[in-house]
Amino acid sequence: MTLPVTPTSTPPVTALSLTEAARVCGAILDEVERAIVGKRSVLELALLGVLGGGHVLLEDVPGVGKTLMARSFATVLGLDFRRVQFTPDLLPSDVTGANVYNQRDAVFEFRPGPIFTNLLLADEINRTPPKTQAALLEAMAEQQVTVEGDTRRLPAPFLVIATDNPIEYEGTYPLPEAQLDRFLLRARLGYLPAESEVDLLARRDGGWTPPSCGRW
Repeated sequence: MTLPVTPTSTPPVTALSLTEAARVCGAILDEVERAIVGKRSVLELALLGVLGGGHVLLEDVPGVGKTLMARSFATVLGLDFRRVQFTPDLLPSDVTGANVYNQRDAVFEFRPGPIFTNLLLADEINRTPPKTQAALLEAMAEQQVTVEGDTRRLPAPFLVIATDNPIEYEGTYPLPEAQLDRFLLRARLGYLPAESEVDLLARRDGGWTPPSCGRW
């Protein structure tokens, strides 16, 4: 006798739940847009990366708000945030952490690096040697790091927003395909149009308004 198989029930995705999700996402973008002006489409892409559990690579020149965008998302979402400035002398242990000898207790203690966070900003990731870049591969793919044979899980969620300058390549180390594959998407912010720059100045200056000279 064959018994009927009862399928496992999963909560249906209703129109109300989708509407609520859209409302929350819109509220998140509105809040981040208080700091990042005139880049709604890029913010939407970055939020998609966050919701999809993927990592984001921002390729653009300095001064367009890449760091501010990462910090703003962490603040709005309530995530722990760390920033690592990638330089040619940065070591893998500076990112992942290392075992340090405790003379008082005569034992080695693990000191976690900045990678143990929810949102890691890897600033100018292409300025550090491949050995240090490789320290992120395991973390980005498996949400864990291995130091001296010991594997440690990273906090959940774990996201990397990395930046690089696509114009200036002197003294840089191009990201290998294995690392580019770890990023869910790549985006560019670009410079603001004139009207958005005026809006940004008005917000920063506490109510400043441009003169009505017809040039804006």
